[in-house]
Amino acid sequence: MKVDYLIVGQGICGTFLSHALLQSGRSVLVIDESKPFTSSKVASGVINPITGRRMVRTWEIEKIMPFAVAQYREMEQLLNASFIRQCNILDFHPTPQMVLAFRERQPEEKDFLRYTDDPAHWQQYFNFDFTIGEIDPCWLIDLNALLGKWRQYLRDQQCLLEQRFELSGAAVSEDKILYEEIEAGKIFFCDGVEGFLNPYFKQLPYARNKGEAIIAEIKDLPRQHIFKQGISLVPWKEDHLWWIGSTYEWDFTDTKPTDAFRNKVKQQLDHWLKLPYQVVDHFAGERPANMERRPFAGLHPVMPSVGILNGMGTKGCSLAPYFAHELAAYLVQGTPITAQADVQRFRRVLSR
Repeated sequence: MKVDYLIVGQGICGTFLSHALLQSGRSVLVIDESKPFTSSKVASGVINPITGRRMVRTWEIEKIMPFAVAQYREMEQLLNASFIRQCNILDFHPTPQMVLAFRERQPEEKDFLRYTDDPAHWQQYFNFDFTIGEIDPCWLIDLNALLGKWRQYLRDQQCLLEQRFELSGAAVSEDKILYEEIEAGKIFFCDGVEGFLNPYFKQLPYARNKGEAIIAEIKDLPRQHIFKQGISLVPWKEDHLWWIGSTYEWDFTDTKPTDAFRNKVKQQLDHWLKLPYQVVDHFAGERPANMERRPFAGLHPVMPSVGILNGMGTKGCSLAPYFAHELAAYLVQGTPITAQADVQRFRRVLSR
């Protein structure tokens, strides 16, 4: 079997890279071992243009977010399914200091920040003493539906090999890859945290980052918004279920769920939420974050048959569609990858 590209991993990066290359008329084979818990499958699926306590714009969001939305719409048409909807964040300010911070930032970020209409409406659902800011627009992606539908599409196109990829079984040269009975011109690693150990890219400035989230049943809470006060409540899959999280732990010994996080969420919900709730699941995982908070996209500087699309951190829903398209355009048309994302910026360390 001969293909233009092998793609290792079918998370958010592997999904959009395989889509972009197939749309460009290239042949691909995605190699992916199905796992119930990956960083893509347990992510909240939120695209938020404003980040951090300082409430600043996410990097390049003005062009990345509209492009990502268009890509999800295109996938909806192709796969005859629904994956994306606008779902603004209502940010309940917990302290006078946060009220003041929002008041100062809002005039500077009128494109994305405003005060919510009719805050009194939310008093039947939440306890709160201060103002409610709204981040508009935000988008909610049904990642599990998208990944599942795209996986079936790859199966139907005979573009999926459902097994664990073993690099030791590959013969890599500068102009081709041989793996089992498959020959490809290039191989791309879109394998999330597995990339930490990849001998071609392990020198990249990855940052091990653990996140935890809880799934809870909350009946009668409107699902048109995401709610935030220290933790975030995000509509999740079936009616009444909510994704609640998340942590950002940089120093940890394992990736198991912790009692500390579960207790923190319960204390916050007991204080904030007026409705009854029931915890139905609790999971944790490791994200493919990096020190620069910029993606890794492109070809290895010494071995040009080996490439990468990884390192999205918590912004995969917005970054992956955009940089998958850039990477595909680079491969097919020779157009440049954004310098801050091009893995060639690490040429010196990767050439050792």
